[in-house]
Amino acid sequence: MFDLLPAAIRTPVAFVIVLGVLVFIHELGHYLAARWCGVHVETFSIGFGRALATWKDRRGTAWKLAWIPLGGYVKLHGQERPEDVTAEARALRMPGRTFYEKPVGSRAIVVAAGPIANMVLAAVLFAGLFAVVGRPVALPEVGEVIADSAAASAGLQAGDRITAIDAAEAAGQPVARFEDIQRIVVAHPGQRLVLHIRRGDAALDLPVTPAARDEGGGRMIGVLGIRGGATIFERLPPWQAIPVGISQTWDVTEQTLAGVWQMLTSHQGVDELGGPLRIAQLSGQVAQLGLASLVSFIAVLSVNLALINLFPIPVLDGGHLLFFLAEVIRGRPLPLRAQEYGTRAGFALLIGLFVFATWNDLAHIGLFRWVAGLIG
Repeated sequence: MFDLLPAAIRTPVAFVIVLGVLVFIHELGHYLAARWCGVHVETFSIGFGRALATWKDRRGTAWKLAWIPLGGYVKLHGQERPEDVTAEARALRMPGRTFYEKPVGSRAIVVAAGPIANMVLAAVLFAGLFAVVGRPVALPEVGEVIADSAAASAGLQAGDRITAIDAAEAAGQPVARFEDIQRIVVAHPGQRLVLHIRRGDAALDLPVTPAARDEGGGRMIGVLGIRGGATIFERLPPWQAIPVGISQTWDVTEQTLAGVWQMLTSHQGVDELGGPLRIAQLSGQVAQLGLASLVSFIAVLSVNLALINLFPIPVLDGGHLLFFLAEVIRGRPLPLRAQEYGTRAGFALLIGLFVFATWNDLAHIGLFRWVAGLIG
């Protein structure tokens, strides 16, 4: 479907779909939690700026579709403290349905529901893909042998299929996937293994000693020096797809947090930090690969959006949760001035990150090279 569209149309269309789904589910989480906690929702908006379409439901919530598709928001009734609004605004408040008068636990539920909804969306999308399209399974085949590696010294060749591995503690450990090879090799740095392989119609046993690599902190892992080959898709029944989808969401969460930690501690991968332009570019490229790839991309982005919003930065959901934690510890809300300073600092930090990410986006797109070419 998307591959029939020219890139100039495919990219913005895919970007609007990706961002629209993510924002709608995120705000829907806030909306449903607010209703569950008895808080009136005044506005549910997808996008910012002037509304292209507006309608009001029987509960009095105004639903809006705005023309700038770079986010959205849910406006809760009575988010401000009574002393921070005018007497006219206080007179219009609905007793028992304002956000501020709810217990801190209920307010935390409403705020946390957005990121939780994004996590649920990711798990549902992954589970749906595994049930309909199938889970990608890398076969235990050698796709490429890296030169001067342990595998090259042992005589492994591209196309070899590893069926079992003998280790000191267990002989003939079965190998069904490429991940099984990785798991066994990583656990045996510098230790002799025997690979049972199929090469064409012949069965061979090749001894190999994985190289030992220091991962930091004194942790050594084994490295064989091969890359995987073919990948197949294995469809799962729904009762298996659901837990596997949850597990996949957890794996993406761990990988994302590990990447963020690496950026903070070693500054590696900082140049890969992207913003809206990169997301738009990737949306168009992934959409060209097919609907399944686009759905998988949305699932991964949904996890990222949930984690970003949980960062303890004022303005984000995590910042609000941090304020609520301080309220629980103190027994009363933080002073208004402290909240204002925190919000300003958080806003400044987000603006800085946005500018930095946009700079990276422009560099990856090639704008600076293009300008340099014009000047040259």
